[in-house]
Amino acid sequence: MPDHLHLLIEGKDNSSDKRGFISSYKQSTSFYYKKKTGLSLWQVNYYEHVLRRGEDTTNVARYIFNNPVRKGLVDNFKKYKSLGFFGFDLLMV
Repeated sequence: MPDHLHLLIEGKDNSSDKRGFISSYKQSTSFYYKKKTGLSLWQVNYYEHVLRRGEDTTNVARYIFNNPVRKGLVDNFKKYKSLGFFGFDLLMV
C-alpha cells in the first residue's frame, strides 16, 4: 500500500522477538530511506494483531493481499507491484 505496510510474520520458536524484529526492520529501512530522500519513513508506533490458536493464517494473508484490490489500486492482487515475498503457494490464497 502506498501509505502503510502489512506484515505477516511468524516466530519459529519461543525465543522469537517480534518487537525486536520490527524495531530492527524500521531502523534499517529508515536509515536507507532517509539517506536517499532526506525524509522520515515510519511513524513512531504501529498497530499489531497477534494471531491466536484457531485463527486461520490463510485468511489473514488473503486479507492482506486483497487490500490493494479493496482500495481500487488493482483488479487482482497479483498485479500489485509491491506485493512482497511469499513463503507459501499463491494458489492457496
